[in-house]
Amino acid sequence: MFSCLVGLGLRGLASRTFRSPGKARKSSCPMDLGSLRKSYRGDEEAFEEKHLSSLDPIKQFSVWFEEALRCPSIGEVNAMCLATCTSDGRPSARMLLLKGFNQEGFRFFTNHESRKGRELDSNPFASIVFYWEPLNRQVRVEGSVERLPEKESEKYFHSRPKSSQIGAVVSRQSTVIADREYLRKKNAEFEEVYCEATVPKPAYWGGYILKPEVMEFWQGQTNRLHDRIVFRYLPSSSTPLGPMTHKGAGNWVYERLAP
Repeated sequence: MFSCLVGLGLRGLASRTFRSPGKARKSSCPMDLGSLRKSYRGDEEAFEEKHLSSLDPIKQFSVWFEEALRCPSIGEVNAMCLATCTSDGRPSARMLLLKGFNQEGFRFFTNHESRKGRELDSNPFASIVFYWEPLNRQVRVEGSVERLPEKESEKYFHSRPKSSQIGAVVSRQSTVIADREYLRKKNAEFEEVYCEATVPKPAYWGGYILKPEVMEFWQGQTNRLHDRIVFRYLPSSSTPLGPMTHKGAGNWVYERLAP
């Protein structure tokens, strides 16, 4: 803990006045994080259009994903931030794991009754972000979201470790519970129930597929002139293109964005 405080700067922390719940803040002085700055890549390692492995963004993602898989410093290559939104525009975001991707889209699984599940039901659009810090890269994907067929959700559910299957039965995700002891007791109860039996997939648990409409590939640069190449899917291949918009594979087009 002390080393973390030193890393942030003890003087910066000392300038803050912390408060306990229910008490008014005595000072609005913010923690100064301006000195937290890391070097990324140099201009000679820029990510330019000529470096694209494919003009199909899914194939380009696959190349970057494979490179991230080979990087030992990345603990969970498939970790992603999923952002959803209520029907009246209030966003929420959380980390979860990608469980597959192909030309159709990006697949993940969760509780349909969780906050993200409810928001996807009322507003079936979302964004996911992958951040591979050792490579100074991130990928942003935006698009519509649909539930996966029940058969596919069933198949994936029973491919999981049994403890994870039981966990999905135990947890009514995003509902209020009394304490962790409640989870321990419920988990022990279901471990006994399903000791010799197959765990049934709960009706409220299943998969989703995000069908990409926008995909952005970001490469960090030390001078903050980051590389951003964004692909957009056009409903019609006859849509006229601007002078700085380039034809990609199929109905995809791509552009460079200012950082």
